[in-house]
Amino acid sequence: MGDTCPVAATDDTAPDHAPPPPPDTGAGGSSGAGMPRWLPRAMAAALVLFACFQLASWAFHQLIGLLLNILIAFFLALAVEPAVARMSARGMRRGLATGLVYLGVIGAFAGFFTLMGSVLADQIVTMVENFPTYLDSVISWINRTFRTDLSRVEVQDSLLHSDWLRKYVQNSAGGVLDVSATVLGGLFKLLTVLLFSFYFAADGPRLRRALCSVLPPTRQAEVLRAWEIAVDKTGGYLYSRALMALISGGAHYVLLQVLGVPYAPALAVWVGIISQFIPTIGTYLAGALPMLLAFTVDPWYAVWVLGFVVIYQQFENYLLQPRITAKTVDLHPAVAFGSVVAGTALLGAVGALIAIPATATLQAFLGAYVKRYDVTDDPRVHGRRPRRGPGDSVLGRLFRTWRRR
Repeated sequence: MGDTCPVAATDDTAPDHAPPPPPDTGAGGSSGAGMPRWLPRAMAAALVLFACFQLASWAFHQLIGLLLNILIAFFLALAVEPAVARMSARGMRRGLATGLVYLGVIGAFAGFFTLMGSVLADQIVTMVENFPTYLDSVISWINRTFRTDLSRVEVQDSLLHSDWLRKYVQNSAGGVLDVSATVLGGLFKLLTVLLFSFYFAADGPRLRRALCSVLPPTRQAEVLRAWEIAVDKTGGYLYSRALMALISGGAHYVLLQVLGVPYAPALAVWVGIISQFIPTIGTYLAGALPMLLAFTVDPWYAVWVLGFVVIYQQFENYLLQPRITAKTVDLHPAVAFGSVVAGTALLGAVGALIAIPATATLQAFLGAYVKRYDVTDDPRVHGRRPRRGPGDSVLGRLFRTWRRR
């Protein structure tokens, strides 16, 4: 028998299908049914970001008062910057110049509040002394009008022994501590604003150098230009308001002096400052006190004061203010009113005070980057309709339409 060729043996016991290869467990994969390796890190990063956001939000709400004080101090420093720079250019040390400017400002405000405090104190004393006379006149009018038989003694006894007066005295006694805390808090905020504004004004050049040192040269020029515009607009706004306050106070002083209203100089100063440095409604708030004192002299004098306040407000809005603020603030009255409303909605009274200079600064800064073109000589630009020929009338257009049909 010959040799037979060997035949490769086959393993009949092997399975029909080989098992699948093991899954790839490289980066980004998962082993078995476990979660991806990147998911725990992503969850940890999300938790850290959320914690940082909550911490930043909490810190911002805790420091909102300080940030507002710093913002007020910055605008106050911008307002006094022209005077400080002028005194510093004449050889005076910048810190000394800043101190002298702030002493003048504080002295002016202290004198104003002292003057108004004396006026109010004298008026309150006068009203208390004349209270029986006022009460007698009111009771007489009530008796004549309603045919009653009231007496001053009965009215005084009913007032002194009334429940609402007793509750009012108790509530007032309990609120003394709250008023004291509010006054002390206001003084602390005022000192904080003065301190920061003094440093901003005295160390203005150093602050600008520190800010420019972290910026490239092109950005440095833009920052310095924005700073210069902010100084010009804020200082111009303050000085133009001071000039209009002087004019307004002088005009109202003449009126009050002619009418014989008491405390005419103090009331004129009150009207000038309040009407110019409280936006939008300052004129009407300022006119309330002169009207009240004029009413004590003669009721018709209060009407005269009200009429003068309204007429002077129109004169100031349409003639005086555009000429004085044309080269300083240069804001349209509608834009100024809108900025005050927006500032009040965002920051309250602080926003109302700084809204106009901030908007003027932003407008002037953006105006340098907006390209302007010559306006075409079209009658519609000036609010006039272009002239039409005989065929452009309504009848001419109807006739042409009828002919086409």
